[in-house]
Amino acid sequence: MPREQLQVLNALDVAKTQLYHFTAIVIAGMGFFTDAYDLFCVSLVTKLLGRIYYHVEGAEKPGSLPPNVAAAVNGVALCGTLAGQLFFGWLGDKMGRKRVYGITLMIMVICSIGSGLSIGKEANSVIACLCFFRFWLGFGIGGDYPLSATIMSEYANKKTRGAFIAAVFAMQGFGILGGGMVGIIVSAAFNAKFKSPTYAIDPIASTPPQADYVWRIIVMFGAIPAALTYYWRMKMPETARYTALVAKNAKQAASDMSKVLHVEITAEQEKLEQITEESANQFGLFSKAFLHRHGLALLGTCSTWFLLDIAFYSQNLFQKDIFSAVGWIPPAKTMNAIEEVYKIGRAQTLIALCSTVPGYWFTVALIDHMGRFAIQLMGFFFMTVFMFALAIPYHHWTLKENRISFVVIYALTFFFANFGPNSTTFIVPAEIFPARLRSTCHGISAAAGKAGAIIGAFGFLYAAQNQDKNKTDAGYPPGIGIKNSLIVLGVINFLGMLFTFLVPEPKGRSLEDLSGENDEENETELAQQTSSNRTVPF
Repeated sequence: MPREQLQVLNALDVAKTQLYHFTAIVIAGMGFFTDAYDLFCVSLVTKLLGRIYYHVEGAEKPGSLPPNVAAAVNGVALCGTLAGQLFFGWLGDKMGRKRVYGITLMIMVICSIGSGLSIGKEANSVIACLCFFRFWLGFGIGGDYPLSATIMSEYANKKTRGAFIAAVFAMQGFGILGGGMVGIIVSAAFNAKFKSPTYAIDPIASTPPQADYVWRIIVMFGAIPAALTYYWRMKMPETARYTALVAKNAKQAASDMSKVLHVEITAEQEKLEQITEESANQFGLFSKAFLHRHGLALLGTCSTWFLLDIAFYSQNLFQKDIFSAVGWIPPAKTMNAIEEVYKIGRAQTLIALCSTVPGYWFTVALIDHMGRFAIQLMGFFFMTVFMFALAIPYHHWTLKENRISFVVIYALTFFFANFGPNSTTFIVPAEIFPARLRSTCHGISAAAGKAGAIIGAFGFLYAAQNQDKNKTDAGYPPGIGIKNSLIVLGVINFLGMLFTFLVPEPKGRSLEDLSGENDEENETELAQQTSSNRTVPF
């Protein structure tokens, strides 16, 4: 039977929605705005980098990044993110959420600026410098995943916890939207000031020297929202769940939350010691007890996030190639370098505005009514359906009269990714694990996702190439084509739907009930209860 909860934790669980909830959402959410902006703005500038640094004299098409360089520029931040998720997830449980929270933000600010200041005018030095800073930028971004999710889950009440965590993650949509809008504004301003002919008319003059400033300004802009948030992150108190259940300081937890909630809370040190000293609340991550009680749940959160990110990142990072393939973005030689950034930014902004952002906020509105399981299962199902709908009659969508319909269905896959597993895979790991391992387990789940993102980002570069070697991008071997790539992504989404059945439903329950930290039952009964929590909440 669950014991009576600590007063300070119960006060958080039953608290009405207050100003501090929205303050926490904004503070944590601005980090995710920056995260999404920094990770996705690179898709705006890769073609510009190819034109500036890899121009080939006399070539029919504008310069493009060689395969290994394109893979490095697109994927190095993802590699850094994976490392940061594991490291800062672990550190958040060892040192506390707040102490680590400011470190990740400063790394993001410094490395965003460093990326834009990449030294040199030769390709090798600029790309090497850019990749160096983008790796460490990703490292800081990675830390924001487990820390923001854990902080928000530990601050929230149990009734609307899903919506609060989803709202933090939904700022990613505004980050993607912001990246597109900044690209549009900067490129439009430069294109108006520095008029240049198309590549077909004058290959050299189509890329004016000032184009080098365009990509630098776009990548550096991500430092601004992160810098604005730093002071407020440092003012946030440590979460009561960490202070009480991990640091074992009931008095400090009660004092901090009394100020936040504006109510009198009694410190219950003896009761806290009784809870934390039980063997059921002392097992580590690599113990049989953890494997027995949380192993299946961790497998579920890791596998679904891994499969989701293969599909999600391959679509997001390379949507410009898909738009080009169906003619939504004109052939590169019919534009100058800066105009191409404008057209890619416009396409990205339209997709974000029409599908990505609404999908996130549908999750915010409905997650505490429908539950995490139902939304995730539904999202994977519709992503599978729409991916196959794009792939099987792919030639039909490439015809000029059908291009708008293609973009609509493509946008719907993004909508159901965000009103679906892209949101829930972030939310659930912050709810179902014990406080002393919560940040670590979220970091592991997120790192599994980034491993999928790396596969999607690197693999799609090669897989989406035309099967005819004469029609591939410069330097690439023939691939399986966009049609077959979309079929593979559809299969991956279907597997995600199956693995969703491993993930428990946290809706409406306290974090301590979900993790078993309040239970007084013996190990056998706990195992039975854990297995009974495999949910199909219909």
